[in-house]
Amino acid sequence: MRGPVAPPQVPLSASRAESFHDLVRDSVERLERRWPQLAEIDFLVLDVPGAEDESVPLGRSVPEGKDHRARILVYRRPVEIRTKNREERAMLVHEVVVEQVAELLGLAPESVDPRYGQD
Repeated sequence: MRGPVAPPQVPLSASRAESFHDLVRDSVERLERRWPQLAEIDFLVLDVPGAEDESVPLGRSVPEGKDHRARILVYRRPVEIRTKNREERAMLVHEVVVEQVAELLGLAPESVDPRYGQD
């Protein structure tokens, strides 16, 4: 009998990219309780940074422009390469999101999330 190992609604069937998007979404939801203005920021996941980057960043913040809302980009592949499992990945994603939110808001990461750096 051939078919999927698990039905589509079971997390086992989520792709790595979908799982990564979920980690970013979880992190943002966690922060939105304290910072409701984050609803006005677009959070995007890209596989890799652009070729113009000399180093390999894990994320980037882009201030609001006249043709787009403020954005925070999280780069999936560089984060995945630096982590061994889902737990580490979730912690690193949250750190990246906190750092980029802090940069965009002009605050220290510890102000955005008091638990920053303690995990």
